[in-house]
Amino acid sequence: MSQPPYRRIADEIRARIADGRLRPGDPVPSARGITREWGVALATATKVLATLNAEGVTRSLPGRGTVVASPPAPPQKAKRTEGDPDLTRDRIVTAAIRVADAEGLAQLSMRRIATELGAAPMSLYRHVSSKDELRVSMMDSVLGEDPLPARPPTGWRAQLELSSRIQWQLFRRHPWLALALSITRPQAIVNGMRHTEWALRALDGLGLTIQQMMHIHTMLVSHVRGLALNLEAEAQAEQDSGLTTEEWLQTQEDGYRILADTGEFPLLDRVVAADMELDLDYQFEFGLERLLDGLERYLR
Repeated sequence: MSQPPYRRIADEIRARIADGRLRPGDPVPSARGITREWGVALATATKVLATLNAEGVTRSLPGRGTVVASPPAPPQKAKRTEGDPDLTRDRIVTAAIRVADAEGLAQLSMRRIATELGAAPMSLYRHVSSKDELRVSMMDSVLGEDPLPARPPTGWRAQLELSSRIQWQLFRRHPWLALALSITRPQAIVNGMRHTEWALRALDGLGLTIQQMMHIHTMLVSHVRGLALNLEAEAQAEQDSGLTTEEWLQTQEDGYRILADTGEFPLLDRVVAADMELDLDYQFEFGLERLLDGLERYLR
């Protein structure tokens, strides 16, 4: 019995890896590349990448696509003991951020971090008491990467624009951050509190109550974080499917067309016809400016 097309293509890509044409860390053909090279449907190409990922031959990395996975390291005893002075809280936090950036928050565990450090999992608890405490330390670390300037720009609007853009870049750099950071149950994060203090100081003296000032800050953070929640979800979806957002949208074209042909959604049909890109950076800037426009009118 002949192999199904997805299996045959997966075997051919695996052969390229075996003979060295593709090395660990090298990108494998994208779903779109597979459709061009082998002349198959996008759904088949997606199944090829999902198969290789499931078998551990490849792995999907946020922002890089699907790459050849490194061969598993041979089992070895933990390199560090519980009393090893090289195993510090800072090293644990840095390793945890590295894992979350590359693999997502769902893959973060004490065991995974210990593997990254070559340490015994229980030895981590000498430096961090729990996974929740570790997450707080991770968030504090990344929120401090781009410090707010000691001398703020002139005017409340410029100050709020600056802090919001810094936050957006941090969320962009660390897609897991939006999911970890809570609005309704705010964690005691020193560098997060600095952003709150900055926003309140920008609004102080404008005739607002402290409650109104805090509502404005929460509104702006919710805009930034709300959009940023898509970053982790998109990275996970790309990892699971092997498709970029653009490639996935192309697989939905037939379904959109069937709905458009009903005539029930004429305006959405115009959106699809305009081939509008879902650019999160543009959405962030557009939303931020409109919120600040409204706030400016509210203050007047």
